[in-house]
Amino acid sequence: MRSLSVWVPVALAAVVFAVPAKDCAHKVKESVPPPRGWTKSAPAPADHVIELRIALPQPKFSELEKHLYEVSDPFHDRYGQHLSKEEVESLVAPEAESIHLVNEWLASHGLIEDHLSRSPAKDWVTVKVPVSLAEEMLKTEYHVWTHDATGDAVVRTTAYSIPEHLDSHVELIQPTTMFSRMKSLKTSFRINDAQEKTALVPADAPPISVPSASGGHVDASCNQTITITCLLELYNAVGFKPSAKNGNQIGITGYLEQFANKEDLQLFYADQRPDALNSSFKTILINGGLNNQTLSEAGAEANLDTQFAYGLTFPTPGTFFSTGGRPPFKPDVLTPTNTNEPYLDWLDFVLAQKDIPQTISTSYADDEQTVPESFAKRVCNGFAQLGARGVSLMFSSGDGGVGDGEEDPALQQCFTNDGRNATRFVPLFPPACPFVTAVGGTIHVPETAVFFSGGGFSDVFPRPAYQELAVTKFLDTLAPGTYKGLFNPNGRAIPDVAAQADLFRIFLSGRPVSIGGTSAAAPTFSGIVSLLNSARLSKGLPPLGFLNPLIYAIHALEPTAFNDITVGNNPGCGTPGFNATKGWDPVTGVGTPNFGKLKDIVTLDLLHIAGL
Repeated sequence: MRSLSVWVPVALAAVVFAVPAKDCAHKVKESVPPPRGWTKSAPAPADHVIELRIALPQPKFSELEKHLYEVSDPFHDRYGQHLSKEEVESLVAPEAESIHLVNEWLASHGLIEDHLSRSPAKDWVTVKVPVSLAEEMLKTEYHVWTHDATGDAVVRTTAYSIPEHLDSHVELIQPTTMFSRMKSLKTSFRINDAQEKTALVPADAPPISVPSASGGHVDASCNQTITITCLLELYNAVGFKPSAKNGNQIGITGYLEQFANKEDLQLFYADQRPDALNSSFKTILINGGLNNQTLSEAGAEANLDTQFAYGLTFPTPGTFFSTGGRPPFKPDVLTPTNTNEPYLDWLDFVLAQKDIPQTISTSYADDEQTVPESFAKRVCNGFAQLGARGVSLMFSSGDGGVGDGEEDPALQQCFTNDGRNATRFVPLFPPACPFVTAVGGTIHVPETAVFFSGGGFSDVFPRPAYQELAVTKFLDTLAPGTYKGLFNPNGRAIPDVAAQADLFRIFLSGRPVSIGGTSAAAPTFSGIVSLLNSARLSKGLPPLGFLNPLIYAIHALEPTAFNDITVGNNPGCGTPGFNATKGWDPVTGVGTPNFGKLKDIVTLDLLHIAGL
């Protein structure tokens, strides 16, 4: 929040004393080669307004990270002792000198406090400026860049500079060098007649035997249509009743004008969850997000996420975050809109709230290599802040196997984006962030890996300690030289877990639809996590928070708490991809959840896994 009484005098003083900052020597802060698949068309209009986000360094972030791992480690005495909003903000706040010097620089360009907005910790400064001023400030030239395959366009530059004396006081500025194209992770979308679909399985078909499932079996129809009942049976959650009054909440993020339709939700509930009829969810609008409830404008992604997440967890209160803004725009509609990656808009908002859902699912991602490393790390640090506050974040792992997010192999671009054009597998971000839980996909009963399940190894983030044992075991099974040079064996490994990801029956614009993608897996796994949180909160225990240290600890000591997936692979980039195998693998992680066993573990009073 702004504090005008404090900052306006500083800004005004800067106007008087800091004018030379405008003309001092500059240093290149970031430079990238022309991005693959984009064409520089024309100079950006001088009056086009962009929203510059300036990241100030977080000198105490390593301390925050230490706290995060301690409160997330089931072996640690501080397990579950999450930090408050104020404690987190104090650990990401910049130095006063950084704030002062950046203020001086902005004021030298006529930008005083009234023109600025700041994050609660003051580690981000945002200002809307015309392209002409941004070019003067950053000693650069902005152009309209057009994406060759889609015609979408962004206003970007390939290099920018800042005054030399600010180099250690500014971490990054965007939008400048980021050419990402955020997309939802759904691979299949087929409209089916409901009666024809269900008629394919005889009513007297025997159930499928699955020892780890509720009652040891799953209805035969689940091999062609996934419903709430299928998931509850398969993941051993039949009969558990979450509380609506213990403070537990679940959240779903929505982007790219995806609207969660409440009329469709009622049709879904009538079809699969009749006890939830007439219940709904709260919608929060962020950065110009909309809530169009016209039935024909319903979003397949938003409906999939909300119907299954809220259907699995009813009567847990649900929230849908509708975030506006998207990186691409049409070059003939140069309106003053935000062209930043909208993850940051969502983070800005949610980190400023005191009350946040304990479980949040996101089914959108970018190719990791299209996100500048400095930006990816800062956004990832934002996710760490949420984890430290007790929030579990799930992200779909991707729908292109080991390739980029394109499910059609013919459209995959398996080349580096650094000017070398070297052949390379393409992990996705944010799933590559070590502070979130990446969810891969399975299909059928008994479960096998679904072919499009995104997986692999980050080229930006090193492998975190919590993965070392499980991932090293997998790497040791690979034949020497397997995919040498195509992936980073020392990178953060993806995914962590998996869940069903295809043949999901939802309602869209009043009709039944079959849909799939790791977009389905993320809200499914998130629903199971929310049920676990409900069980904990009802016993007076804190929420699970950042899950990954716990997931890998349980997998090491009680592996049957996850259903190990050992059949299938995730082809991409002209290769068969990796194989699902015993233990962790880069297709399905440690496997799919066994809610009954996980509940018994996480509701232990101290949750010291070694005592299982």
